[in-house]
Amino acid sequence: MTEDFDPTLWITTAEAAEMTGYTQIHFRQLARRGKLKACKIGRDWFLDKQAILDYVDQMRQLGPEKYDPWRSGARQRHEQAGDEL
Repeated sequence: MTEDFDPTLWITTAEAAEMTGYTQIHFRQLARRGKLKACKIGRDWFLDKQAILDYVDQMRQLGPEKYDPWRSGARQRHEQAGDEL
């Protein structure tokens, strides 16, 4: 990944935090979990700038619903599984 690394398309976790209001720790966790397009060079994480903008937009659209662990359809699957038991 580092051979095609274009610094104009990637930002550090500090830059992402400053740009969005989320913390650096939050972005590092998302990167480690594979939730964002990211690469680690040395000790630093670099995040795809467009992926950050998309993530922030998605969180704004979800609003309070982003805290609902059932939002991905798990509640419906859980209820269906309960009916089958």
